[in-house]
Amino acid sequence: MTEAAELPPAPEQAREVFGERFADAVRYAELLAEAGVQRGLIGPREVPRLWERHLLNCAVLSEVVPEGVTVCDVGSGAGLPGIPLALVRDDLKITLLEPLLRRTNFLTEVVELLGLDHVTVLRGRAEEVMGQVQPVHVVTARAVAPLDRLATWGIPLLRPYGEMLALKGDTAEEELKSAATALSKLGAVETSILQVGEGIVDPLSTVVRVEVGESPGGVRFAAKRAKAARTGRVRRRR
Repeated sequence: MTEAAELPPAPEQAREVFGERFADAVRYAELLAEAGVQRGLIGPREVPRLWERHLLNCAVLSEVVPEGVTVCDVGSGAGLPGIPLALVRDDLKITLLEPLLRRTNFLTEVVELLGLDHVTVLRGRAEEVMGQVQPVHVVTARAVAPLDRLATWGIPLLRPYGEMLALKGDTAEEELKSAATALSKLGAVETSILQVGEGIVDPLSTVVRVEVGESPGGVRFAAKRAKAARTGRVRRRR
């Protein structure tokens, strides 16, 4: 039996969530179950629970993403949560940021196959791309790193008054408490824990929201951002 044969049929909730993009969501699930497993992007044991634990769990993040904003999905991996979010929300401009070549190759193939014209794939680490990408309204992440470390990568990519939305599990509250000092130094002004996906996923998806003020990343990154902006202007003049 192939890994693809283990992929269960899409649940009815998937039709509701993905709507006109349901067929594309099915194709993406098939790609994860086939190429995703073959290339080591997801484990074979995840295939039977791809819909509930991965696609739907990520798609419901759309409930808390504002309309018409720019998004950077940090450490996108196999495209989670960025691609499910893109399938649900064509009003967003999404960048899938991932440092590993084999993953960015997969992401590029998926984006082209599904015709996701509002999605860009960028290879690199978050700490390396400042100045290469415009600051975004929203940073998303899932299972990338503990919250304090994730914040040091994601928050500096935000525009002033932007927000980071991190899909977390049972440790969300504990991580938020542990990261409080680090978040404050990075310019966070408000934090909260949200539950999304009622009627779609069980258990509900847990999202840690970190909202920043006028200096995302704090003083250190403000200086770095200004330097990157100056360098960009010089390059454009040339």
